[in-house]
Amino acid sequence: MGKEKENNPIYERNTLEFVTVALEYCSFIETTRRFGLYEFVDKSVKLLPLLYLKATLLPEVEQNEDVELEFSVTEDMYESVRNQMAGLLGEKDSYLETFHPDMQYSDAPIAAFISENLADVYQDTGNFISLFKQENEEVMREAIALCRTNFREYWGQQLLNALKALHTVRYEDEENLEMNNE
Repeated sequence: MGKEKENNPIYERNTLEFVTVALEYCSFIETTRRFGLYEFVDKSVKLLPLLYLKATLLPEVEQNEDVELEFSVTEDMYESVRNQMAGLLGEKDSYLETFHPDMQYSDAPIAAFISENLADVYQDTGNFISLFKQENEEVMREAIALCRTNFREYWGQQLLNALKALHTVRYEDEENLEMNNE
């Protein structure tokens, strides 16, 4: 590695490992239709903790407001992956949300959806990957900074909410899931 890459957060091992896992996550979400319910849930409960871990290890990068970023995950792409997952998960898609900001004002439980949580994570990781693929170092640095911020403020919690619900689907209903898989 040259001197210019030595202290560059773009080429740090933690960044490259996050890129790898984020890319795997996006590919997985984009190909939901290839999976049965059991396979989808089983892979999700393995991939999500890894994505969470790798996001926590992203290096700190100073944000640069002057860098213009073009996001690639459109509303149509978001809806497409969300609908695919909702269709696959069926009645298992919804769960009761306890961390919702409105929960403190509500007497009734608030319903949330695994498909929506996973699509939210997909939107941020997908945008990150597309920015990284541009191979423009300023854009790549900004992508890391933005991804870290969005992880802390939003999609990290979405990922954990989905994981908690998926854990229940995967392990409380294991026999039914496996039977449906066959």
